[in-house]
Amino acid sequence: MADYRWVRIESIEPGIRIVVLDRPPVNALGRELVEDVTAAVAELAGDDAVRCMVLATAGKHFCAGADLKERKTMSLDDVRAFVPKLAGMCNAIADLPFPTIAAVRGAAAGGGCELALACDMRILAEDAKIGLRETALAIIPGAGGTQRLPRLIGPARAKRWILAAEMHSAERALADGVADRVVAGDALDDAARELAGAIAANGPLAVRLAKQAIERGLDEPLTRGLEIEWESYRHTLGTSDRVEALTAFAEKRPPRFRGE
Repeated sequence: MADYRWVRIESIEPGIRIVVLDRPPVNALGRELVEDVTAAVAELAGDDAVRCMVLATAGKHFCAGADLKERKTMSLDDVRAFVPKLAGMCNAIADLPFPTIAAVRGAAAGGGCELALACDMRILAEDAKIGLRETALAIIPGAGGTQRLPRLIGPARAKRWILAAEMHSAERALADGVADRVVAGDALDDAARELAGAIAANGPLAVRLAKQAIERGLDEPLTRGLEIEWESYRHTLGTSDRVEALTAFAEKRPPRFRGE
């Protein structure tokens, strides 16, 4: 694996990768961190051994959003060039072929919230705060917030989150459907790794195909969505993992999936 200045990748078997944001004090999204995350994600995207990724932080905060000190030094042309890169980082995470989990502690504000929204699932520490603060800064979310949040929680709630520009408690995020689970702060890492382990224990090809079917079918009519499901299902037939699952069931033992 490559070395990055502000990000590190930890490997946990079988097939779990932890991408740790480590730019103190708050993982502000400046040019270098965005470049590091984008490169790390691209590295994992090409690794067939990866079954699940956890996006975590080494510090007290997941990500406080844009590096406003750096942003203040940028010209308008600089900002026009940078924001698509920020969006591209989130898109790269959302486009990963395997499931992703955001483990959120502390603040996940603005771009940090969008970073979490780009993941498939979000587990929040009970003292976490999350929200899209952009309209309070006279801009709008530019890394997917106006699109991913309504698809996740519906347009009415998404409008409240975005237009009021408030930070929300973990419990409110859970109630609104942004968080999948809320845990004690000292249990966050274990909870994320436990979920990643439950996913990684399943047939890796099946997991990737199931994610693909869900994503491809979201904006399609039900009849087309069902066709997409069948197209994906067909790819699982004839795999050695499917045979292994049936054999393991007959032999009353856990299956040993190889992604083949």
